Amino acid sequence: MNLVGRIAMVLLVGYGPGLAAEDWVGVTCQGTYEKHLQGICRDDSSIYWSFTTQLVKTDRRGQVLTMVSVADHHGDLCYLDGKVYVAVNLGKFNDANGMANSWVYVYEADSLREIARHEIQQVYHGAGGIASRDGHFFVVGGLPAGIEENYVYEFDAKFQFLKRHIVPSGQTLLGIQTATWAENRWWLGCYGNPKILLVADAEFNLLGRYEFDCSLGLVGLGDGRLLAASGQCRPARNCTGSLTLAVPDEQSGLKYVTDSN
Repeated sequence: MNLVGRIAMVLLVGYGPGLAAEDWVGVTCQGTYEKHLQGICRDDSSIYWSFTTQLVKTDRRGQVLTMVSVADHHGDLCYLDGKVYVAVNLGKFNDANGMANSWVYVYEADSLREIARHEIQQVYHGAGGIASRDGHFFVVGGLPAGIEENYVYEFDAKFQFLKRHIVPSGQTLLGIQTATWAENRWWLGCYGNPKILLVADAEFNLLGRYEFDCSLGLVGLGDGRLLAASGQCRPARNCTGSLTLAVPDEQSGLKYVTDSN
């Protein structure tokens, strides 16, 4: 390949610390699971998947390294400083009367050994997802029908409650399922038909509402690209998960990276 070709390839695939494009394209989590994918996160060498009642750690090609059974319902998750943090609801999710039971469970990233639990009952309709930014944690969750704004709950590094942020999003089915901070903005994945992506600035002012499905997980690569999760559940408790590269797009919020991009 000549110099022009090499430059074109770099522009196409991007770059990041320790990450090569072939490590991420078409990543599928090895195996099948009893319940559906809830979220993903990563460190420089591994991917972490939450399948509701199972946490799975794989390498960058999706080969399973470690797996543990966990309480139902483990939702979206995030990685920070050698630990994996998972939003957990043990009560009634999306209940208008606040009958949720919201927690954050913390796992050692190397082994997936549980090392802590933090009660976060401020998340009134049930914790469904978690992200980190500047040493703070941000938890998203359910939203009963008829409410036209979403809520994001901010906690400090010790999970002391700081603030409830309002996202002027309009109603989204069951609230916000996944959250990540990447490319200097918040990306919030929601269920619905169609699935909805909310994009917000650092203070949760809404920048856009789009029809794009990242309701099963989204994580940035630090180089202008993100990984969007998808999955299917077939009969006999046969659920799968996979990741596809995506990049920000003015018209659709995000768009998948293909050979023609």
